[in-house]
Amino acid sequence: MLISLGPAVVLSIALNSITRSGVTIGILLVCVSLAVSRLPLRQASAVGLLAVAGLVVAGELAGGPADVLPLVLSVCLIFLITYAAKQRKAARAAEAREAVLAERARIAREIHDILAHSLSAQLVHLEGAKLLLRAERTAEALDRVTHARNLAKSGLEEARRAVSALREDPPALPVALRTLAADFETTTHQPCTLRISGPEQRLTPETELALLRTAQEALTNIRRHAPGSPAHVALTFTPGHCDLRITNPTIRVDDTSGDLHDLDGMSGHAPDLTDTSSAARDLTDTRADTHGLKGAAGGGYGLMGMRERAELLGGTLTAGERDDGGFLVHLRVPA
Repeated sequence: MLISLGPAVVLSIALNSITRSGVTIGILLVCVSLAVSRLPLRQASAVGLLAVAGLVVAGELAGGPADVLPLVLSVCLIFLITYAAKQRKAARAAEAREAVLAERARIAREIHDILAHSLSAQLVHLEGAKLLLRAERTAEALDRVTHARNLAKSGLEEARRAVSALREDPPALPVALRTLAADFETTTHQPCTLRISGPEQRLTPETELALLRTAQEALTNIRRHAPGSPAHVALTFTPGHCDLRITNPTIRVDDTSGDLHDLDGMSGHAPDLTDTSSAARDLTDTRADTHGLKGAAGGGYGLMGMRERAELLGGTLTAGERDDGGFLVHLRVPA
C-alpha cells in the first residue's frame, strides 16, 4: 500500500498545481487518511511528510508559497484526526480483549466453585469406599458411597442454581446464605449458624456474588478438610463496607490413642493398626490424610479465586488459624 499511496500523493499534488481543482485536493487528503489508518505510524508519517514537502515545492515553483499554507494545514489536520481515531479504535479493541480475559477468569472461578469441590469430594469418598471394601468393611463402604451420591446430587443442584441465576435475578444475599447454611447442615448433619447484623441492603451483583462464592468455598472446604466440624457464618452490613466471616473449630486427632473424634461419621471405627494387610495400611494412610487436618479453608485455586474476587472489588480477604483455635476466612468489600 505504501508503494501505491506515494505515487498517488505526488500525482495529486502535480495535478493540483495544473488544474487548481478541489477534486485533486480531496484525493490528496484521502491518500493521507488511508496511509494513517492502514499503515504503521512510521510509514504513515513518511506519506504525510511527502505530501507536505510536495505542497511546499509546488508552491515554490508556482511562485506563491503562501497559497499552499491552507493545504499544508489541512494535510496535518487530517493526519492528526485520523491518527486519533485509530488510537481510539485500538484502545477499544484492547478493552474488549481485557473484557474477554476477565470473563474467562470469571467463568473459570464459577466452574471451580460450582463443580470442582463436589467432584473432588466425591473422589475422596469413592477412594475411601474402595479401601474399605478391600478391608471387607462393607457397611462403612456403603456409607461412603452414599456420601458420594449426596455430593453429586448437591453439585448438580448447585449447577442448576447457577444457570438459573444467570437467567434470572439472583436472590438477596441473606437468603442465599441461609440456603448455603441449610445445605451444609443437610449434607454434614452438623450445625451451621448464620448471624446477620446491620441494616440489610442489596449490593451490586458482583459484590453479592463474591460474598456468596466465598461463603460457599469456605463451607465446602470445612466439609472436605474438617468433616464433623460445625460452622459459623457472620455477615455484617456497615455504611461503607460489608464483612463476611466463616469460622469453624479445630478438629483434632488424639495422638495417644489414634482414635478419631467425630470425623465424617466414622468415630470409634479407627482401623486396626496391628493389621498388616495392605488394605488396612492404605485405609489408615487415607484417613490420616483426610481427617488429620485442622479446620481449614484450603488453598490452591479455591483460595486464589476468593482473593481474586476480593481484589477485583477493591476488598481484602484473609484466611488463617485463629488464636483460640479453629480457622477463619474473612472477606471485607466496599458496600
